[in-house]
Amino acid sequence: MTAYVPVTPHGFARLTSALSDGWVVAQRNLIKIRRVPEVLVWVLISPIMFVLLFAYVFGGAINPGGAVDYKEWLICGIFAQTVVFGSTFTGAGLAEDMQKGIIDRFRSLPMARSAVLVGRTASDVVYNVLSLLIMGLTGLLVGWRIREGALDALVGVVLLLVFAYALSWVMGYVALLVPSVEVINNASFIVIMPLTFVSNAFVPTESFDGVLRTIVEWNPVSALTQAARECFGNTGGLPAPDAWPMQHPIAYTLGWVVLILVVFVPLSVRQYRRSSLK
Repeated sequence: MTAYVPVTPHGFARLTSALSDGWVVAQRNLIKIRRVPEVLVWVLISPIMFVLLFAYVFGGAINPGGAVDYKEWLICGIFAQTVVFGSTFTGAGLAEDMQKGIIDRFRSLPMARSAVLVGRTASDVVYNVLSLLIMGLTGLLVGWRIREGALDALVGVVLLLVFAYALSWVMGYVALLVPSVEVINNASFIVIMPLTFVSNAFVPTESFDGVLRTIVEWNPVSALTQAARECFGNTGGLPAPDAWPMQHPIAYTLGWVVLILVVFVPLSVRQYRRSSLK
């Protein structure tokens, strides 16, 4: 009598292979933290610089209103800005690997096509976790405090990380279209800089007027920042915003996360397969 061997469904097998191979690629990317520590140093210096710059240089000139101090109100905006900018590491890292021919080596191996993208985006979550940790410690030194429960604070951290993870797929797709580190850095700066500064990350929504205020209220970065402030208890008794995204920032942010992943995960995998055929 022959032993019964269960047959794994093809789709499940492909998913398992992608996750397994992706984990190997992620480990390869994380090794760079140990072997090239200066990369991590510069990643962590940037958020510290922004916290100190806005807290002490602009802190006396900006009043968010309510009972909250600007330094405390600011930190969640810095959180949002940093994780958004952190998504560019995916694009830059992927473009660098393509320029050096490392991606060509991956293509010659018996591994899932999506593993490179899965591993790249997963490893960059670690960078964002470290950035949030360093920013949180710096924020505590300048006066930031978590005024909600541990569970609410955890929700805020997870929300920041999943939003950054979704954006990393966008940057990965762009890197596959234009495999140049210089172009990726310049293009991401042009797009992400207005996205973060035309938001409520650094100044209150009430300081904007007309069409610009509407843009700020529906900006996903504004919703992410508002959600983080609510989760950490840093709203300071400010009045509830009128716009729906600001009234339901968590739901609005998660909606953007789902939309971005649904669109750009298959686009990125398809583009990777197309580029492998060239």
